[in-house]
Amino acid sequence: MPKNHYEVLGLSRNATQDQIKKAYRKLARKYHPDVSKESDAEAKMQSINVAYDTLSNEEKKAEYDFQLDHPEAFYQSGAQTGTGGFDNSHFYSQGFNQQHSNFSGFEDLFGRFGSGFGGSNYQYQNQQRQQQRSYQGEDQHASIEIEPEIAYHGATQQITLQIPTLNAYGEPEVQRKTLQVKIPKGMKEGQHIRLSGQGQTGINGGKNGDLYIEIHYKDTARIRVEGADIYYNVNIAPWEAALGQSIEISTPEGQKIQVNVPKNAKTGQQLRLKDKGIPSKVPGHLYLVLNIVYPTAQTEHEQQAYQAFSEAFATFKPRNA
Repeated sequence: MPKNHYEVLGLSRNATQDQIKKAYRKLARKYHPDVSKESDAEAKMQSINVAYDTLSNEEKKAEYDFQLDHPEAFYQSGAQTGTGGFDNSHFYSQGFNQQHSNFSGFEDLFGRFGSGFGGSNYQYQNQQRQQQRSYQGEDQHASIEIEPEIAYHGATQQITLQIPTLNAYGEPEVQRKTLQVKIPKGMKEGQHIRLSGQGQTGINGGKNGDLYIEIHYKDTARIRVEGADIYYNVNIAPWEAALGQSIEISTPEGQKIQVNVPKNAKTGQQLRLKDKGIPSKVPGHLYLVLNIVYPTAQTEHEQQAYQAFSEAFATFKPRNA
């Protein structure tokens, strides 16, 4: 039996939108075909995208939860042909005859599912009895990771996305879409860029949906982003830390500035540069995270220098500090 969308994302039914988003990001990083070494990465990524597309949309999620809570309204059979529904199950309208006419809202149920997830025998028959209507395409969502330096200057990048969508039969599938995306400066972690008309195609001449791209910044060994704040690791020499010297650094923005290291600074100590983070409407801060780096004693002279250093601090007990 195929997993439902919650199981695909490793979540419980009461998962919050934030938990759904975090689970999707974690799995997408693991199974994205461009980076994953898993043999079935593309198939898993397709299931993950479809699951996220449903659960991250409140209306779709409500309809999906209704299906899970009312399995008697749907007949699943791998042997039947028809249009795909949630979890690649098949909506099967035969058997719902007059004996089932007391099922309240059945017509409305298939009307809603038909417009968002393809059709069914029921929908096709219903369309013969009334004029075709136009439907606006669904909005779609995707996320990308970019370099933190882009936050300061903006950029235009070509990106290729795997977007959950529907084929001509209403079955869920993943579409590869290559776009030129203009990323403005000042984008915070988690903010969205809206691309009008780049979502799911409208039905019967309806307007296309929009595509919302969520921005995430890559974490590296040297830099990470939290909201509009940037944490930047800066290596300093032991004497710069002990004496409190002035040092020159190159910021993520690309500027060279002078910074005064406090006397007897320690590894992990943070220096805040106000308003030097992401230049948004409310600018973030740049936090310099100090990291003391000790030189390797390779020559005899360098070894003697360390010996003199140890004699000067003979009373220092590092294991007791």
